[in-house]
Amino acid sequence: MSECKVSIFILTYNQEKFISQTLDSILAQKTNFKYQLVIGEDCSKDSTRAICESYAVEYGDKIKLLPALESNIGLIKNYIRTIKECDGKYIAICDGDDYWTDEYKLQKQVDFLENNPDFSIVYTSLQLLRNDGTMKKWISITDKVDTSFDDLIFMNYISSVSVLFKNNQNDHNEIPKWLLKYPFGDWPTYLWTIKDGGKIHFLNDTTAVYRIDAGISSEMRRVNSNLVQINLNILNDIYADESFASRREVVFKAIIALKKALTLNYNREHKYSKGFAQFLSNLKYAGLNYPDTKLYLYSIYKSLK
Repeated sequence: MSECKVSIFILTYNQEKFISQTLDSILAQKTNFKYQLVIGEDCSKDSTRAICESYAVEYGDKIKLLPALESNIGLIKNYIRTIKECDGKYIAICDGDDYWTDEYKLQKQVDFLENNPDFSIVYTSLQLLRNDGTMKKWISITDKVDTSFDDLIFMNYISSVSVLFKNNQNDHNEIPKWLLKYPFGDWPTYLWTIKDGGKIHFLNDTTAVYRIDAGISSEMRRVNSNLVQINLNILNDIYADESFASRREVVFKAIIALKKALTLNYNREHKYSKGFAQFLSNLKYAGLNYPDTKLYLYSIYKSLK
């Protein structure tokens, strides 16, 4: 396992309907290098564990199924314990309800990173699958092909099912412990990976399917201000983390941008008292100009109309 080029990081919980499709899609990859599937199964109540065990028996040379847990530990603790077990030079992510559609996904991404050492992350296009079985086109929220930390700090435009990134974990460089406070870890992990340099590349191939109505992220998206607040808290921890010290100037700018976005989201959701309190907090934190005040008032008007 230690000689593998890529570790595919898989989290699964109560996904007996999907996990076989996920594992089959990964095992179908055609590569000229070794890869491993690292499965963090979080004490499922259904047959997910049994399915994973059967695959581990059949593909023992490729699958590292982490030991069974006595009780469910939750997504982020499972995230941390699983990513620490990834041995590969690179890490790919595929949650237990998503799957890959391009059997050369890993080969294309590894080839790019191997041939472009100044890049640390490569991601692709994908399809979005609804509960009713219909597919939705994925549209990127950035039109840049090559980006950097200074872009990603403002918004996460990388879908985890499509990503491959350098595994920078070692004895002196561990995933930050403050990650345990949050319901997801992919975006801060990408930022941590490139905090000391390394660019991001978008490969315009459709390689995967993401289920948009499943998992914890679908719940968070229903109340957008909640997601914005979580991202803002993450940025505050990044700003306070000494390992990100060289990035504080742009992190501060991103914090201001998210504080403004949180105010507008509160108003859109008719939470005007929260919006006003956040607006006053913004004034105290960084000061606002006339356009900011005008936008705040317009957001109230727009929500009432």
